[in-house]
Amino acid sequence: MSQPPSDYSNGPTRGLTYKDAGVDIEAGAELVKRIAPAAKATRRSELLGGLGGFAAMAEMPTGYGQPILVTGTDGVGTKLKLAIDYNRHDGVGQDLVAMCVNDVLVVGAEAFLFLDYYATGKLDVDIAERVIKGIAHGCSLAGCTLAGGETAEMPGFYGDGEYDLAGFSIGVVEKAKIIDGSKVDVGDKIIGLPSSGPHSNGYSLIRKVLETADLVPDETLLDELLAPTRIYVKQVRKLLETVDVHGMVHITGGGFYENIPRIFTRDGLAALIDLDSWQLPNVFAWLQEAGNISEQEMLTTFNCGVGMLLIVAAEDVDDTLAALREQGEAPVEIGAIVAPNHKAASGQIIVR
Repeated sequence: MSQPPSDYSNGPTRGLTYKDAGVDIEAGAELVKRIAPAAKATRRSELLGGLGGFAAMAEMPTGYGQPILVTGTDGVGTKLKLAIDYNRHDGVGQDLVAMCVNDVLVVGAEAFLFLDYYATGKLDVDIAERVIKGIAHGCSLAGCTLAGGETAEMPGFYGDGEYDLAGFSIGVVEKAKIIDGSKVDVGDKIIGLPSSGPHSNGYSLIRKVLETADLVPDETLLDELLAPTRIYVKQVRKLLETVDVHGMVHITGGGFYENIPRIFTRDGLAALIDLDSWQLPNVFAWLQEAGNISEQEMLTTFNCGVGMLLIVAAEDVDDTLAALREQGEAPVEIGAIVAPNHKAASGQIIVR
């Protein structure tokens, strides 16, 4: 390829390379080589091709008469800052998958494809391998394929050792079986599924609590703060085979007050939550005390120990609880759907 003449002087004595600019293509190739077995282990029969192509392709899963595609995207947020600061990289990949596939799940969909985006200033292959193997593990828990992704090395954009993650999930649901909240009605009961901790929400406040308390967390506290987000896909989809679930709520950013109203498709509905029906896990009790955080703020920021809500008819409560317990879950009836003017008793809240 011919080059135009240069009028510039004092140029480099040798030609610059991409590596001189901070981007190591060989490191990226090594990462793909390392993670390929983990990605392959998540492969579903619908996937066409493998890692390394420009785009991921897949056939539609079989068994659907009127398949509707469902998409979800999310990140891990500032939980990554704690993971980076304390060399806890192995669980954040599961966080990434969970935040996407749990959202796809609430409309009754089967997540079958997942893609990730990993961006950093300088690629540390060892750390990236740990992160992406965690993503593959999350995909296995969700029953979806890690179909591909993107690793971006962006020198000068991120600080030393920093990285960010984004995830993208594609699911499918039979049109007639979409769960959109339209069946939710007064008298329905609310079943809660336990969380593993704060999941991937509220970490700016968590980090502020640590900063204000001038506290370096010990290993036990780190275990509780950085526990990977639970993936509810397999147990809930098994439940859907036998129980007519009217609505589902993934308790993420915004806690109870912001997320529950998202499933109300008409006026005249509210949720009564009995806060005494479950015990606040230790990590949340510690956060509330250490940060002097009000109950309202806790319920607006965190899941407070309940990561997923299932809304079912009153006559289906026993079957729902039994089916979930058979799968090793510990479900709790935590409330009911009520009229908006319903008065809360002591220990209860009304979410409108």
